[in-house]
Amino acid sequence: MTLYLPRLPLSLAITSAISTAMLTSASAISAEPAESSIELDAVTVSADFRDTNVQELPEAVTVIGTNQIQSRSAQHLESVLSFAPNVNFSSGASRGRYFQIRGIGERSQFIDPVNPSVGLMIDGIDMTGLGGAATLMDVEQVEVLRGPQGTRFGANALAGMINIKSNDATKETEGYVAAKVGNYNTHSESAAISGSIADNVQGRLAINSFQSDGYMENEYLDKENTNNLDEVVVRGKLAVQLSENTNVGLTYFYADIDNGYDAFSLEKNRKTYSDDPGVDTQDTDAVSLFIDSKLSDVIQLEAEFTGSWTQAEYSYDDDWSYPGIALGWEYKAYDQYLRDSDRSSADIRILSGEKGRIFSGSSDWVVGVYLLQREEGLTRNYEYIPNQFESTLKTSSTAMYGEINTDLNDTLRLITGLRVENWISNYDDNSLVEGEVDEVLIGGKITLESMLNINHLAYVSLARGYKAGGTNTDPDISEKNREYETEFNNAVELGLKSSMFNDELTTRLSAFYIQRKNQQVKSSYSYLENGTPRFQDYLANAAEGKNYGLELESNLDITSNLNWSLSAGYLVTEFVDYTYENDDGIFNKNGRAQAHAPEYSFTSSIRYSLTPALSFGLEAESKDKFYYSDSHDEQSAAYALLHARIEYSRSNYSFALYGRNITNRDYAVKGYYFGIDPRLEYADEKQEQLGAPRLVGIEGRYNF
Repeated sequence: MTLYLPRLPLSLAITSAISTAMLTSASAISAEPAESSIELDAVTVSADFRDTNVQELPEAVTVIGTNQIQSRSAQHLESVLSFAPNVNFSSGASRGRYFQIRGIGERSQFIDPVNPSVGLMIDGIDMTGLGGAATLMDVEQVEVLRGPQGTRFGANALAGMINIKSNDATKETEGYVAAKVGNYNTHSESAAISGSIADNVQGRLAINSFQSDGYMENEYLDKENTNNLDEVVVRGKLAVQLSENTNVGLTYFYADIDNGYDAFSLEKNRKTYSDDPGVDTQDTDAVSLFIDSKLSDVIQLEAEFTGSWTQAEYSYDDDWSYPGIALGWEYKAYDQYLRDSDRSSADIRILSGEKGRIFSGSSDWVVGVYLLQREEGLTRNYEYIPNQFESTLKTSSTAMYGEINTDLNDTLRLITGLRVENWISNYDDNSLVEGEVDEVLIGGKITLESMLNINHLAYVSLARGYKAGGTNTDPDISEKNREYETEFNNAVELGLKSSMFNDELTTRLSAFYIQRKNQQVKSSYSYLENGTPRFQDYLANAAEGKNYGLELESNLDITSNLNWSLSAGYLVTEFVDYTYENDDGIFNKNGRAQAHAPEYSFTSSIRYSLTPALSFGLEAESKDKFYYSDSHDEQSAAYALLHARIEYSRSNYSFALYGRNITNRDYAVKGYYFGIDPRLEYADEKQEQLGAPRLVGIEGRYNF
């Protein structure tokens, strides 16, 4: 019998070979006293109701820590998401700001309002749909919760939740200054200081400035910075101990994102012809107030109040070209979307204390109420619409939730959670399109966990998530496509979390099956308007979809000098009973995979300490091909990337040389299918936005 193994991408083979060599070297020195040690602290998840060790939380969660963020010299969330299995992102902007978990998530936004499937929290502030601000300055960790979060987060977390947690204020005075320079005229400067302001008050202030010319060259304008990055982020934190039992935390977050947007090329490379490049800007102020008070030994009160105010512009050269490129065929247009987003929320909950357990002391519990107000205004300027387009979406949500954790015996625990949410949204625009949604949504979970022994935790869970329906805004769309319905996800997950060999090896394995009911699907159609090629998006419902797969995460301290980690995902997605109609006819997508859902994703990394101060890291990430859209069948190419880092680190300073995508592999982060090239008389073809090329640089940091 012959066993056939799948061919691994070259970069993964290289990583495997180097790992083998290092293993051999490590074995040779393992009998000698260790010169250095790679120590990993216990990893705690903060996004749950109670802070919990990731190995003890009965759900699929990836925690991306400071070391992983630094290993890629990552500035933005998009650069580290591959550490989480079955997680993808879509760009179509200066940054990857649309996220997909287990094949579920939005991929773009133009005119229509969007209810995201993947939530984004930054220090407790809801930044869902505002992914441009997901920078990683002074961040402690990124938590990726996979699967419906129907109890904890509700309508914004149908597929999962991404929680970014920054460093807290400290009692002891500490801080750092850091800088880096790299190719493409990249440079970054950061600083942070933390310490006690008074006996019971601590503060932290951090600031980061990042600039880069970007990775595109505009040949028509003879410029190399039309797709530039220019980002400034400021974060301030206060921690106040009002009494022995009451703590207050205050966070202020400011992001000034002033990026260019000139990312698509008629030549399918990194050279553009735009005569009027666009921008991708976001100006955000956000605050949160968190109160944690032990009212008695029976109950504890937690309350969080947040507000955010964002102004954003997303614009681009609609024709991608310049006058004279194809006489008689070209057109000229500039498309601009100006958005204002104001949000406020209150989340108040009571948790059981040490003496507040119920059912004969077997059960912890939490009950809470959540209130949300959100208003989003859009102004669109475009040459081919007679008047400036304006729309307003007002959303309010009132939810009650609760969760009970019951110890059935010494090894079994039952977790039950429920959330009931009244979701109300009102849409209107100056095209006389109106829409209203007012519905009660119910989600939750039931989980049974078992401590098989001191090293192994197994669990099985059933979760239900939801995402509210809405209104398609195109005034010319058919009435049958005007409204789309709420989507519900029913998910079954089995998992096993293990810690072995004195925690030198940790693994997390999960298998899942998701039934998508009334799956919201972005459809689109293309057409010519006054000789100008146009395409129109709208949301529809497929009768059903299904997503299932496997996920594995592991971390192994091979020796005190050598660490190896792995993240691998296998994903199958499928439409069930989905057809749609446009001017070209009726299209049947039954059985086809869903968009932005690669069948496999894989990240492997090794870190080797050569001396107590000098370390070397190598990472490989790989992703299978995937469909760009649910409305056409164009796909990306599978790819593999290599990253490397050499670091010299002492207690108060460090220097590092880093390289990302060191083989300079071309890969796509966004794709469309339409005609845009006047030289081809606007024949339909695949259009792709390329991800970052080879990035190399040096960085230094001084700690005090």
